[in-house]
Amino acid sequence: MTPPFRGAFVAIVTPFNGDRVDFPALKKLVEWHVAQGTQGLVPCGTTGESATFSHDEQHQVIAEVVQACAGRIPVIAGAGSNSTREAVSLAQAAEKHGANGILTITPYYNKPTQEGLFQHFKAVREATRLPYVLYNVPGRTGVNLLPETTARVMALGNLAGVKESTGNCEQVQEMIDRGIPVICGDDHYTFPFMALGAIGVISVVGNFAPRIMRQLADACAAGNLGESRRLHAIVCELQRVTFSETNPIPVKAAVAALGFCREEYRLPMVAMTPGKKDALLAVMKKHGVL
Repeated sequence: MTPPFRGAFVAIVTPFNGDRVDFPALKKLVEWHVAQGTQGLVPCGTTGESATFSHDEQHQVIAEVVQACAGRIPVIAGAGSNSTREAVSLAQAAEKHGANGILTITPYYNKPTQEGLFQHFKAVREATRLPYVLYNVPGRTGVNLLPETTARVMALGNLAGVKESTGNCEQVQEMIDRGIPVICGDDHYTFPFMALGAIGVISVVGNFAPRIMRQLADACAAGNLGESRRLHAIVCELQRVTFSETNPIPVKAAVAALGFCREEYRLPMVAMTPGKKDALLAVMKKHGVL
């Protein structure tokens, strides 16, 4: 199966206004991403502060992003949980609301065994017809999805890829050797992972620098080493300030600086430290994204 999701996707922030989702701002943000060349959007991920959503809010955000995209670019809906029952329910709701795929994370906090991970994803696979992307981010979940387990999940069918956020080139190489589509989950690994054969990136930096991320993904896919190196250096500098504090604090500050949303978070996320925000804005200006 040819992987349906390639190139520069963005894990989109969720605008708030008075602790409620700001849907007009969200729609404007979607329109801007389409115009900027973003190749797909991922609402309700970590960057979207989905951990603070009610189920109704999650369903509404997915539905609004799908409607705003209007088939122009695909939508991979965040639909994961540390509860298998809840992950199944969220996946089914994402399908109902018209998403093109789902992003389903390894169960966090529980720290399941590899067999537990397989059974979790098997239940999600059996609950939806949508292509699904597994999300492996041990730094947030406390568990690493191993390539042999991923291969078992892939054998179930309809696996569109693995969003890999381990920073482990050896693990990425093993998955690619097994024929597993890999999608980079960390901006600064886009170039090395795509050089190994990854098919794209789900980006945080792309929230405020979508053209740069699209250009990097295109250069990597074309095998343009010189251009990939040049853009990689820029992305690494942007990534450093974007993760100077816990995601999504800096990236939402960056999107707010562009005028697309209020600099408003839900606890336990709080506003960015002033000095670090100044550094973020300075790097944005340096590279022409502000």
